[in-house]
Amino acid sequence: MNYQGKVYRPWPEARSILIQTTLGCSVNTCTFCSMFDDKRFKVRDLEDVFKDIDQLRIYYPHVDSIFLIDGNVMAARTDYLLKLFDKLNTTFPECTKISMYSGLNDFRRKSINELKEIKDAGLTMAYSGLESGDRLVLDKIKKNMSPEQAIKGMEMAKEAGIQTLLSFIFGLGGKERSKEHIVATTDILNQMQPDEIAPMALAIQPGTVLEQEVKRGEFIMPTERQILQEEQYLLSHLDFNTFYWGDHGNNIVSLKGGLPHCQEGFLNKVNSAIDLRAKAEDRVIQTFSW
Repeated sequence: MNYQGKVYRPWPEARSILIQTTLGCSVNTCTFCSMFDDKRFKVRDLEDVFKDIDQLRIYYPHVDSIFLIDGNVMAARTDYLLKLFDKLNTTFPECTKISMYSGLNDFRRKSINELKEIKDAGLTMAYSGLESGDRLVLDKIKKNMSPEQAIKGMEMAKEAGIQTLLSFIFGLGGKERSKEHIVATTDILNQMQPDEIAPMALAIQPGTVLEQEVKRGEFIMPTERQILQEEQYLLSHLDFNTFYWGDHGNNIVSLKGGLPHCQEGFLNKVNSAIDLRAKAEDRVIQTFSW
């Protein structure tokens, strides 16, 4: 395999084969992220990707799940993606799951017919970063996406039948905008109703703009109690069926299961964690790089 630069995949894809289809992220401006600071965005030559696929077939006699990297593979041209899926289906006929990263704006930039073609070609799941539903937070982190654009992107993915997992970040509003961040995020999630959601606690990545903002005192880190209160609010107000991947390694409480079935139990665990930290409400959250 010819992986270039740093390689990332979502934690639910821990058992998936990784095929590098694009290099970097077509946005790559988010202040909290350093995932792709070592490369410029590029769609790899299809012939080179095909060589990697053939090499993987030699290494793995059986493949259940494939995850396409880097940042937002959906940004590639539709005809490119259809050829790629045809190659994957031909080479790995036993595979039951093919997933990729996709920005919510990437959905918007394709037609519904294009999205349906990609879905029918074999796309099982798209992972999209919402980060926050709060317009001010989205502007501050330079996400280059408005709440309205996020909602439109999800609407188009749903109309095309593409299953989507949305990730977002507890604490991204900092200490001063914690409440606004989680209220707006919960509200937009209730509107979008993604198939799966993955909340994770904020981790300051070395070398990011956000790290410098923390050092200069421009961004005040949230406390452990605030992070838990954000999750408490979220679980108290979500009102749609979804799968909750709340077991990221940086989360204070590890939660994983379907909502609403597990919702009350999850909320009880978060409430208990808040009670245990009643005397340490000013302790800043401690998290680790991705």
